[in-house]
This record gives sequence, C-alpha cells and structure tokens, in this order.
Amino acid sequence: MRTTAIGVNFIDTYFREGIYPRDLPFVPGSEGAGVVEAVGAEARGLVVGDRVAWCQVPGSYAQYVVAPAEALVAVPDGVDDPVAASMLLQGLTAHYLITDTHRAVGGDTVLITAGAGGVGQLLIQMAVARGFRVITTTSTEEKAGLCRGLGAHHVLLYPDATAERVRELSDGGVSAVFDGVGRDTFDTSLASLERRGSLVLFGAASGPVPPVDPQRLNAAGSVFLTRPTLADYIATADEYRDRAAEVMGALVDGTLRLTVGATFALSEAADAHRALQSRATTGSITLDPTR
Repeated sequence: MRTTAIGVNFIDTYFREGIYPRDLPFVPGSEGAGVVEAVGAEARGLVVGDRVAWCQVPGSYAQYVVAPAEALVAVPDGVDDPVAASMLLQGLTAHYLITDTHRAVGGDTVLITAGAGGVGQLLIQMAVARGFRVITTTSTEEKAGLCRGLGAHHVLLYPDATAERVRELSDGGVSAVFDGVGRDTFDTSLASLERRGSLVLFGAASGPVPPVDPQRLNAAGSVFLTRPTLADYIATADEYRDRAAEVMGALVDGTLRLTVGATFALSEAADAHRALQSRATTGSITLDPTR
C-alpha cells in the first residue's frame, strides 16, 4: 500500500524504549491507512486503488507498507485518512475492553482513566452507549469539558481523582476500572473497586506497574486483575472482521466519534512520541507520510 496516514500509539513507545524488545534494525508502527498499489496472486477481494486501513502490521511508519490481505479493512467514503489510520488499533482496543474484559453490566458504574486520550474517548462513548455510568479522570478543565461532551457522568481532575472520591460517586466502588495509565494510577484504581470488581490494566502511559502481591486482590475485596492485549481479542479473522465492522459502522453512522488531536510529518515521529508521552494532546495522533 501507499501510505496516506499513520496511527501513533503508546505501544510504539514501548517498542522504542525496549519494554517490548525487538531485534534491530526495527521500523516502528503497526497501523495506518492508504491506497492499494499492488495485489498478490493469492489475495482476494482487493483491487488496485482501494482505500484500506490496517492494524497489527509491523513497520507502518513508512511511505509504503506490505500487509496480508486479511489485515486490511475497506475504508468508506465518509471516513477521512487520519481517522481511518487511527481508528482500528484504538477502536478495536476500546471495543474488546468494554465488551469482553470485565464483569460490569448496564447500569453499573465504571472508571476510565485518561478519558481525553484516544482510547479513553472511545471507551467513554462505548460505555455510555451500553448503559454504564462513567467516571473518568483527566489533567485539565479543557480536557474535562471534552469528556463531558462525550457523555461522561463525572470527570475528576487528577488532584481530586482519589479512590475516596470515586467510591463516593459510585456508592461504594466501581464495577470495573479501565486503566491505561499504569504506574501512577494503579493503586487508586485498585482501591476504587467494589467487592469482586475488575481492574483492567490495558496500558502503561506513566510506566509499567511494579510486581503486585496477589494478596492485594484479596484485601481489596476478592477483585479481579487482568492485563489484556489486543492480539488475543482479534486472534481469528472472523473476530477481527466483526470488531472492525462494528467500529467502522459506528464511525460512519455518527454514533462514535474519533478525534485526531495532532498530526506530525513522518520525519517528526520523535516529536509525536514526545507529545503522546507528555499527555500534551487529546484524541489520537497521526503521522503524515507526504510531508
């Protein structure tokens, strides 16, 4: 494919920093959008000129990318390239988190950390659509207003985002916490759960969580802790297509909004990582390979 936009995600920084080791030389990036330039003999359902998006394709920080046909998703006319480039990894992540990693049901209260981030914004919308009451956290009043606009019922700025405050707003504790921040929020997330609640630790924006004594889960109320990864929730072609179709359909019909907060030139990928890790942006971040 000729790449037209590239998604930037926290997992890219983990590879760069060696948290997830890779052999060198290594080209980062795993998702993007572009136009099919050539089709292999065994590929089906694709023609040159198709607009497509992909995720879980290594080496996507590039002007041209080779990907297996089954990793490609058609991009409809109503979705522009930067949104298409950043909607699969974040959208599929939010989808599996909200549908398959927790024990909450409609009407329960959940906590979403970093609600103004790319995955956070999608999680808020998906949680509200499924009938959850949403508490979320963020760093500024501007970001808080964005979260409220997406449907969050309560937004806490970090100095006030204590477990005591969360438990007060949720009548004793939340059913599930979706925590993509990691080290800085783990203790608060754990203490915010109700009895037999679920802590879904899906990222480490502030750094990895130190080793946890399992007895802490007992003391917190027989709670559950999981550290999931997207690959295990799109392990089959059918599961990948089904999740992608639901996320893409929601973007097209307007029931799901994805905000691209910043775009950098491909040559400015280091600046994009700095912006992401400093939490200076809202929504997703993309790279433009034409600049």
